[in-house]
Amino acid sequence: MSDIVAADELRLLVERIERLEEEKKAFADDLRDVYAEAKSRGYDAKTIRKVVARRKLDRNAAQEGDALFATYCAALGMQLSFDL
Repeated sequence: MSDIVAADELRLLVERIERLEEEKKAFADDLRDVYAEAKSRGYDAKTIRKVVARRKLDRNAAQEGDALFATYCAALGMQLSFDL
């Protein structure tokens, strides 16, 4: 009887995973639509993705990333200019 219980449990787990995979795809489709909308309104989707990724970082991680980026650019002789 434990084989039947294990099979039922496994089936339920697989079905949950399948539902979550469907939800994940729906969310991915929604995200793609929002980025497409942003692009249609004249925004650069690639830059928005960078902004979203940046906002996920805490302040120290962001500053560390900026410093590392500046160091690499300087090592390559690239001049950074963010003056607007």
